[in-house]
Formats: sequence, structure tokens, C-alpha cells
Amino acid sequence: MTITAGMDLGTGTIKTVLFNVESNNTGAGNIEWLARRADRIRQRDPFELAEKGYDAVLKEAGLTRDEVQYVATTGDGETIPFRTGHFYSMTTHARGAIYLEPEARAVLDIGALHGRAVKMDEHGKVLGYRMTSQCASGSGQFLENISRYLGIAQDEIGSLSKQADDPEVVSSICAVLAETDVINMVSRGISASNILKGIHLSMAGRLAKLLRVIKVKEGITLATGGLALDDGLMAALNESLVKQKINVEARSHPDSIYAGAIGAALWGAFRYEKLQQLGVLAKAS
Repeated sequence: MTITAGMDLGTGTIKTVLFNVESNNTGAGNIEWLARRADRIRQRDPFELAEKGYDAVLKEAGLTRDEVQYVATTGDGETIPFRTGHFYSMTTHARGAIYLEPEARAVLDIGALHGRAVKMDEHGKVLGYRMTSQCASGSGQFLENISRYLGIAQDEIGSLSKQADDPEVVSSICAVLAETDVINMVSRGISASNILKGIHLSMAGRLAKLLRVIKVKEGITLATGGLALDDGLMAALNESLVKQKINVEARSHPDSIYAGAIGAALWGAFRYEKLQQLGVLAKAS
């Protein structure tokens, strides 16, 4: 059995998970999820916060650092000092998605600054990917800025969007110009519900196109990242997939936000086993 930790250091949130893995040469034997934690950064030092988050999941699981065989990071976590190894985020999200939704063959990682589509096989091996531009209006940070301007709490966005009766789609790709569009909508008396649904449809259209570009033509796609639990965005995404005649069902999972950290932990367990086979000791500090 291998105790392994995964840490996904994102732009807005640090996700930390802890697993007990019995490997079967694929990095996916019997898997026991021991603890999880998500910490919003909010202008705090991300490395201090990562350390506190790591200690918190260890405490929850009743473990010490010496009992962890591998600490795997992803996202911006490459320079976390107590890591054992680092994995690219497209790889970890693919593997984490397979763990959460075994039937999934693609991922839509919808983060604070960008959206990314990843195509993978049943083992989580990446077969292709495509990312939106960082200046695009299809990001979590953009939606957060708009909701703040409208005076709407984050957990209200999805339900309000689903109440729309005449959505006004934001056409601007540039986030700055899109925010100007929203200000104009408010001045014209467009309701918050119709504004939010229009933003969701705009974001969803771009995400659906990413799937088309990497030739995801059918099956299940799992949404991961901070916006995966926005049910208004998920509804708009499935609408856009139908409109673009892409025979794909987009799903989310209650633990979608942890997908990158989960994938890091599971790939870490796989790497640790290989290092043991080679006679190389990998031990978290």
C-alpha cells in the first residue's frame, strides 16, 4: 500500500487530497480516499497556504509526513518545497477524470484564467488537448468579476442563469470588452438572469468548439475545475453541444474541483511503485 498526496496549485484555489493506493501496475488498484481540502488563495501566500493545507489533510487522516511515500504536485505547484515530484496538469486532470467518471473520454477543465479540453483513453493517457486564450471571456475570473458587478453571490449564478427567458449572448472574446458589453446590458435593463445565461452560452460555445477541434465526437466529457459545479454553465454547455451537433454528454461530479489533485496523487503512486522496482527510494520530506 502507498500513501500518496496530490496538490493542485491553481490561480484561485489550492486543492489537496490524500490517498491510500494498492497498485496493480497501472497506478489504479484498490484506492482509498483518506482526506481532501480546498483553500481559496485570496491574496495569501500560496506556498504557506499549501503547507497548511497539506498538514490539515494529514491531521484529518491521522498521519504524519513520514508516513507519506509520495507528494505529487500539479498546476503551479512545481516549486512547492516538500513535493516529491510534479506532473503536467493536462495529465493529472485526465487521470483524475477517469477516477471520478470511468466512462469519460474527455475533460473540460474550466479554471480561473482559461478553459482547456483534453482527450484521453480509458487509462487517462492524453491523446490531444487545446486551450483557450488567457484573455478570453470564457473563464472563471471573468464570471466572478461579472457576478460581483451584478451584486450576485457565486452560489446563486447557476440557479439565476437557469431562470433566463431571453438570454443576451456576450460576443466579445476579450474579457475587458465583454465586461463593457455587460455594463451596456445593465444600462439597457437586461435582467441578471438573462445576462448570466448569455455569458454561460458564450463560454459554453467556446468550450464545445475546443472539443470539436481535438476530435471528441461522442461519449462522456467530465467538467473539472472551479466552474464544474456551476449548473447553469453545465446546462448551457449541453445546449451548445446539441446546437453544434457534437454527440457528447457533459457531466460534472461533486468532487470535480479535485480532479487535478486526484490525478497527481494517483500518478504519484504509480511513479513511486516504478521507483521501488528500480531500487530507488522516493520519500516525501
